[in-house]
Amino acid sequence: MKLKFDGFIIALLSMILLAYLFPQLATYEDGKIFNILSSVGVALVFFFYGLKLSFSEIKHGMRNWKLHLSVQLFTFLLFPALVLAFKPLVQTETQKQFWLSFYFLAALPSTVTSSVVMVSIAKGNVPAAIFNASISGLIGVAVTPLLMHFFLEVGEVNVFGELYLGLLLEVILPVIAGLFLQRYWGKWAHRYSKALTTFDKGVVLLIVYGSFAESFVNDIFHTIGTTYLVSLFVGVIALFFIVYFVIKLIVRYVLHFNREDRISALFCGSKKSLTHGSVFSKFLFANNPKLGLFILPLMIYHAFQIFVITIIAQRLGKQIDK
Repeated sequence: MKLKFDGFIIALLSMILLAYLFPQLATYEDGKIFNILSSVGVALVFFFYGLKLSFSEIKHGMRNWKLHLSVQLFTFLLFPALVLAFKPLVQTETQKQFWLSFYFLAALPSTVTSSVVMVSIAKGNVPAAIFNASISGLIGVAVTPLLMHFFLEVGEVNVFGELYLGLLLEVILPVIAGLFLQRYWGKWAHRYSKALTTFDKGVVLLIVYGSFAESFVNDIFHTIGTTYLVSLFVGVIALFFIVYFVIKLIVRYVLHFNREDRISALFCGSKKSLTHGSVFSKFLFANNPKLGLFILPLMIYHAFQIFVITIIAQRLGKQIDK
């Protein structure tokens, strides 16, 4: 079985190394220049996202409401509920930080590109995957901050003020602008879809670099040990498989979906978006020196979900071919 080499994972690791060696690139002029660059980059990412949204595909996809409702409930209800179950076990400040980083991962929307690609490889319901992955990102703009608000110590940041103002300026308005200009530039966006995806990844790398640079400058990683990092890896892997198999049981034995819909529900419902996570972390953990620690589980989950789902998707696709 051949697996495609994902250079983006290596690029993410390279950004962490770069942040460790040269953190001053992000802190130059008190970080003002870097913040402007990342803000402009985020706005462009979601502007292009709006250009690529297809009203016809969304309208067509709404017919399978049972599948779509299930995927969104898996994403924004099942995931957080599983992590919330461990909240009573949190005692120390370190444990709280550890738990909150997982809860942030659980509250995020599903990813778009990899979900659609994997569903296509597995011969699943591709239109449903496109619809759910796209809608999930829009829902996440409102739902993710609300889910986080119950457990987040925001300090001087007003969650319903500064946070939503930032999301409005850098996420919502660019998406709306993209939707309005789709009739003019929509074909251009689809023609250069791969280039725009590369740009999206570049912005994510920029945010990841800035997050870890700030953490390295504040010497945060010296406060945690090997046990903490090992627990992160074990926790992320356990969370993925628990969610995956719970969804698998529900769609097969409770909802009785057909094969194509089961694949779409499994792949879209068990994935989390690194793009949205890196963007939301800018606002949710504003001025928090531990930002790198809060997005670390998300980065691990991103790499692991791509690796495992690729194997599963190829196996399912070959079953249909045979």
